[in-house]
Amino acid sequence: MSPRRMLAVGALGAAAVLFIALIFVPVLFGASQFMFGGGAGGGGGCVDVSQAGAQPVAANDAKAIPANYLDLYKKAGKDYGIPWNVLAGIGKVETGHGTSKLPGVSSGENYAGAGGPMQFLAPTFNAFAVDGNKDKRKDRYNPADAIPTAAAYLKHNGAPQRMRTAIFMYNHSWDYVNLVLDWAKRYAGGDFKVVQSNGVDCQDNDLPVGASGLVQRIIAFAMAQRGKRYIFGANGPDAWDCSSLLQAAYRSAGLSIPRTTFEQWPFGVKVGKGKEQPGDLVFFNSGPGTASDNPGHVGMVIGGGRMVVASCSTCVPNIGVKSYKRPDWVGTTRPLARPDFKKKLSELAAQ
Repeated sequence: MSPRRMLAVGALGAAAVLFIALIFVPVLFGASQFMFGGGAGGGGGCVDVSQAGAQPVAANDAKAIPANYLDLYKKAGKDYGIPWNVLAGIGKVETGHGTSKLPGVSSGENYAGAGGPMQFLAPTFNAFAVDGNKDKRKDRYNPADAIPTAAAYLKHNGAPQRMRTAIFMYNHSWDYVNLVLDWAKRYAGGDFKVVQSNGVDCQDNDLPVGASGLVQRIIAFAMAQRGKRYIFGANGPDAWDCSSLLQAAYRSAGLSIPRTTFEQWPFGVKVGKGKEQPGDLVFFNSGPGTASDNPGHVGMVIGGGRMVVASCSTCVPNIGVKSYKRPDWVGTTRPLARPDFKKKLSELAAQ
């Protein structure tokens, strides 16, 4: 091959790589935001998940489902809070509700190693297996066990609040997700939509009752950042880490607290567990270089055992409301109880 031809081939190869990168990388990053929550939208937009586990009425198309399977779908749906018709959609796409004669349905495994009416790989089934009929056996070929196991697996992967994500984790194909939901819609008469939460739930929107106007202002700022990205070292406005979020929240009320978690821990007045109030900071022995007396992660109490927190880049959501009552919770501080803060607040109140 001549040098000129080699150069031309090399240029074509480089162009091909660039083209693939331009197509694939945005898709990859877009998919990660869809899977893990957080993104450019941000800003606290919430999704109502209150009816995510509602059980729809069966439509005429559901009459084609074998009666024993239909009963099992409905029971598992009720037990696990998964719309029964989604389970039926999976059962239909996988094996025609167990009627398929292909290898791996009633016995054995298919080419991919899956088996049973809900087509589980053995390790996945063993990890989530449910003894649905209480016969002290967990059999992936028995629909009485396989169907509730499918519900448990969907639940583990975020259903019903993040149903599309959970179905994708069942079989890693968006075409599969759409096909399952097409059948689910038919079984519910077409009047059916799944919930796909970004992790920001509308039920968390209310500010704590009884908190002062100042505390509500601090919390309101932090809550308005829900759904945005967590990026370590970020200082806003489109992304935050755990400590920068809280620093900015206090700054919105005219108060200055340190930037990092390690600096924030000794800054506030220590508060005993069980005595925390909205606006307090809760600290965790989490992250590299941390210890019980040198915590590396922080959130802000909003009440009812919950905090608003910038958790991590793969958490759902990256920034949102979660419980702070977890094993690595090491302590609570109250910046507003500092004497200099009390003095400043008194001066502001007197103006």
